[in-house]
Amino acid sequence: MLGKFRPLLLASAILLSASAAQGNAAGSEDGPQSGVQLPDTILYGVAYYDEYTPTDRVEKDARMMKEAGINVVRIAESTWGTLERQPGEFDFSSIDRTLAAMHAQGIKVIVGTPTYAVPTWLARIHPDVLQTPGAFGPRQNMDITDPDYLAAAERVIVHLIDHVKDHPAVIGYQIDNETKAYGLDGERVQKGFVEAMKRKWPSLEALNEAWGLDYWSNRINRWEDFPSTNASLNASMNNAMSAYRRGIVTDFLKWQASLVREHARPDQFVTHNIDYNFYPKGYSYGLQEEANHWDEAAFLDVTGVDIYHPSQDDLTGGIIAFFGDLARSARDGENYYVMETEAQGFPQWTPYPGQLRLQAYSHLASGANMVAYWHWATTANAIETYWRGLLTQSYQPNRIYEEASTIGADLQRLGPRLVNLQKDNRVAIYVSTQALTAFNAFPIDGPERKINYSDVVHGFYDALYRQNIESDFIAPESNVSLEQYDLIIVPALYSASDAQLQALNDYARGGGHLLYTFKSGFTDENTKVRYSRQPGGIAEAAGVTYELFTLPRNVSLADDPFRVGEANNRVRWWMEMLTATDAEVIARYQHPEWPDHAAVTRHQWGEGEVEYVGFMPTREMTNKIVASALERAGIALPEVQWPIIIRGGSTPDGRQLHYVFNYSDQTRRAPSPAGGTELLSGDSVASQESLELAPWGVAIIETAADEAS
Repeated sequence: MLGKFRPLLLASAILLSASAAQGNAAGSEDGPQSGVQLPDTILYGVAYYDEYTPTDRVEKDARMMKEAGINVVRIAESTWGTLERQPGEFDFSSIDRTLAAMHAQGIKVIVGTPTYAVPTWLARIHPDVLQTPGAFGPRQNMDITDPDYLAAAERVIVHLIDHVKDHPAVIGYQIDNETKAYGLDGERVQKGFVEAMKRKWPSLEALNEAWGLDYWSNRINRWEDFPSTNASLNASMNNAMSAYRRGIVTDFLKWQASLVREHARPDQFVTHNIDYNFYPKGYSYGLQEEANHWDEAAFLDVTGVDIYHPSQDDLTGGIIAFFGDLARSARDGENYYVMETEAQGFPQWTPYPGQLRLQAYSHLASGANMVAYWHWATTANAIETYWRGLLTQSYQPNRIYEEASTIGADLQRLGPRLVNLQKDNRVAIYVSTQALTAFNAFPIDGPERKINYSDVVHGFYDALYRQNIESDFIAPESNVSLEQYDLIIVPALYSASDAQLQALNDYARGGGHLLYTFKSGFTDENTKVRYSRQPGGIAEAAGVTYELFTLPRNVSLADDPFRVGEANNRVRWWMEMLTATDAEVIARYQHPEWPDHAAVTRHQWGEGEVEYVGFMPTREMTNKIVASALERAGIALPEVQWPIIIRGGSTPDGRQLHYVFNYSDQTRRAPSPAGGTELLSGDSVASQESLELAPWGVAIIETAADEAS
């Protein structure tokens, strides 16, 4: 039974702590637990919903899964209204049936807390739990700070975990589902934000100054006058509220993790399926603005992510690699679980023959220890009718299921040899949720749509990926040393504290290589433009300044310095008119009306080097700029490039694994990156021996520990 005042106290605690408002990672007391046991093989699975099936077929489904090599399912995360029919009236029959059927086939189960989609009775009894009053239907349309919501959520979580924790099939729990702030802006949240700002700022005078609130009479002279942020046009205020909301999400998930751990077995893990921004591509594309994934990952036992990507002719592997690297980096290099990815997904994602295998191994090559499809079989109605699983609405085997079965058969044999891949990358990309929200407050007017922060990040990541250079991501919340990298690329760090910039510049002074892009260092952590020539705290280290910028129209670089040809020698999106103070000018703009300002510069800074790019290059030009930076950092550029992609790492017992992918519809040949055994075929190969890769094909080369050393 819940204590009478516990939900209210909990809501207050979530609102008051909001760790991300201060930019702090979750404390170690909430972190991964000792005694947790993670499987020592690759998990290959699906989400499964017995309550959705058209007939009583859970045992048949479990047998089909077993035949396909599936060894894990995720259940329950969206079924609150099925599990709790009325307040305190529980029906776990669908859970019990699924657990029994899966256990009989040796399939493990991850149980989700069902709190992201509220039941109808909760909205009727407590209508204030809905963020949009009266608008029941959309999932996650609830206020996660509402005491009545939290009380009901605690009740269903406790009853569910207590019911399943001792079942031998249950290996772990997923808390909530793709949790984000969803624009929390109600009165309770607004009041909590004001209290958080009172703690953060020593005086209103300091806050007014930092946020520029004298503009348009936005000045706040008494805390009682603090307005709602709902209609604010002040980016400093809005971005502070965004950070506060991210803190609410972090603390809500920390609460769920703690609650689950109070009731679960000590060996069962806790994860959460982090998701990413679908805008503007319609698949996983951008870093998430409404959650801080570094803070969230800090208290999980294993990071979970949902990665959806283009397919068919648009399958490049870049999105799989990008978000895999991001997921691995969220816990400073630890392996992660892909809780959701597409089997078929949207109609435009139905994979060509061979692509499902290629996609699965692409996840593993980035360090995933689990690949799971959303979902087993396609629903017959509701909003996701056309989001297709391994099976269609007929629930019969099909080509996708048959191809999945070949993956399952491979992983039954190879899973223990592929698990726990570790990376030792020499390149990192520096990203920041703070910079993301600040940049996106003032997006660039592109030729077809607004250009956002993730567009810039992707441009430079893709230049690494397509040239077969693996990279990590680092963030202000990371617990890694910058000095472990030979090159750090810093795209569009529009908002950053003096301390962040100093740390990056000191890295270069000590011998590292930095590549800054345009719109870096422009504002401080409060999205206030620095009172100096730009790029602010970067200017001295980069040896460059500028006062003017514009949106380029028909601007190129003089003399095509990167030898990319007329069509690719174009200046895109943004153009800073750089003046070199101490830096060497690598490229200058060319336009009949604009002076020939510097466009790309390079500066010796201490023992290292700082390069600055004042515009967005084309893809071909970005490749050349990045390749040059790699060379100067002492990193050799592989001869093999996309559509042949090579990724890999080491295993805990010292073996080396090399994944070789063919992201094209033609048979291609590629030199083996090492000698050893090709695991899928069992054939021996010599280093540099020509490998024949079928369309959308993959090879995995294993080098024994003694040979690798």
